[in-house]
Amino acid sequence: MTKTARERILDDALSRNIEVEIVQRPAAESLAQAAELLGLDPSSIVKTLVVKKHSGDFVFALVPGDRQINWAKLRTLVGVNKLSMPHQDVALDATGYERGTITPFGSSTAWPVYADERIAGNRIALGAGDHGYTAFVDADALIEGFAATVADITDPVTPRP
Repeated sequence: MTKTARERILDDALSRNIEVEIVQRPAAESLAQAAELLGLDPSSIVKTLVVKKHSGDFVFALVPGDRQINWAKLRTLVGVNKLSMPHQDVALDATGYERGTITPFGSSTAWPVYADERIAGNRIALGAGDHGYTAFVDADALIEGFAATVADITDPVTPRP
């Protein structure tokens, strides 16, 4: 029997001794709307971004909702000259999750995790493998459980004209 996304997340969290709370919420059209529905500041929602290395391998970048990846900083940290955001179908194949629901928990492949330093010390909300669900977790427990590399890898989101 195939496990649901939420079962995969909870099983993986349990194996890492990390407490995760998954809550259902109304569908959201954007991160800002999800934050509003959950009564959170957008910085408390952490985007799990799948980033492709030139070698074809991937890494997870954990980015606060009010920030964006600084590609130069992340390339330096990962130790590569080229990184890119893969097409959503490639991200699905790499993780088993659709874009907007991605989390390092229960990913079909355990890719290395790089976390922006701003999430440390906070309770954060992440994708929960299915649309309309959010996973809450202590960021420090996540960082420890995934042996994540923590560094300044983001910049404030640049408003679109």
